[in-house]
Amino acid sequence: MEQLLPRFLDYVTTDTQSDPYSKTTPSTEKQWDLAKKLVMELHQIGMQEVSIDENAYIMATLPSNTDKKVPTIGFISHMDTSPDFSGRNVKPQIVKNYDGKDIVLNKTKNIVLSPDYFEDLLQYEGQTLITTDGNTLLGADDKAGVAEIVTAMEYLVQHPEIKHGKIRIAFTPDEEIGRGAHKFDVKKFGADWAYTMDGSQVGELEFENFNAAKAKITITGKSVHPGYAKNKMVNAIGIANEFLSLMPPREVPEHTSGMEGFFHVHKIKGEIEKTEIELIIRDHDAIQFQARKEMLEDITEKLIKKYGDYVTLHIEDQYKNMREKVEPVFHIVEIAEEAMKRLGIEPIIKPIRGGTDGSQLSFMGLPCPNIFAGGHNFHGKYEYIPLESMEKAVKVIVKICELTASQIK
Repeated sequence: MEQLLPRFLDYVTTDTQSDPYSKTTPSTEKQWDLAKKLVMELHQIGMQEVSIDENAYIMATLPSNTDKKVPTIGFISHMDTSPDFSGRNVKPQIVKNYDGKDIVLNKTKNIVLSPDYFEDLLQYEGQTLITTDGNTLLGADDKAGVAEIVTAMEYLVQHPEIKHGKIRIAFTPDEEIGRGAHKFDVKKFGADWAYTMDGSQVGELEFENFNAAKAKITITGKSVHPGYAKNKMVNAIGIANEFLSLMPPREVPEHTSGMEGFFHVHKIKGEIEKTEIELIIRDHDAIQFQARKEMLEDITEKLIKKYGDYVTLHIEDQYKNMREKVEPVFHIVEIAEEAMKRLGIEPIIKPIRGGTDGSQLSFMGLPCPNIFAGGHNFHGKYEYIPLESMEKAVKVIVKICELTASQIK
């Protein structure tokens, strides 16, 4: 594990923030900086068939070292960080032997990581935490996963006594903007199944995620001098406000958990002549997911009847719940669960309240549950990760490779 921490710190200090408004792949040129570094490193640790394509998708192989006919399995993580918060000039702080008290991230700005608010911190008393300096995100999502996969492969290369089948690994761009699997070559990857290392706390094992869509409501108006506006002005801002008032106020991220779906308005831009609302729709249940989309259509129709053709709605599906593709091959979840148990890790099997490359990949023919990478509070200045959690993730990868081979007679 000696290389795990310096490897992770090297990755997170390389800016790879993705851009949802870019039309290129990768969406930002700077993602190539880490991609090229990873290609060199994979060669150095002894991986074979290392490749990188024109879209910065990296693949590599650890050949089988057993005479058994073992399924080819894969491990996948993404290189980019979220556009929601700055990923530039990341300066990680290392807190050794965490004492369970407040951690001052930035004294000047009075930014404090406190267990009074983030109760999960108390699980890691006595451990080594890597945090931000309060100015950026950390990037453990998902550079922790990248570091864990590389470290696990390096360990297996150096320990040929651990028998395993053919292992494929891949690192992708643009997961944070929903495009991580768009140009993933499943056939080239050639695995029977895979695991994304992109979960949060130790023990997380997920094979179910949200059905997801994004929606944009555009309202056009007519600007008239307010002193003479009666029966003439059409205020797009007012209609936008009415649209939002017709949506269920409690079905939002801040009031939902577990299997509960939601609407999340994340952007409003408006003037009298034109107002735009952007939101996302999430639900684990396919029927409820469809009902949510129909609700927005009904509100749009209601406002058109009231005001005229000033309101338009565009809904675009993003990804589906991977459960239907993983359940028929549920042994791939059971192998990961058994690996954790043998390492003394309590599996936490729960649905992802979000998305994952594994969802798209599962529907592309590569069943792909998600495993913890160890971080917390992603996409913001309070992000942190315990070093011990990363070490456990490395061990889980190694154990999955070992178990997959040992179960074949």
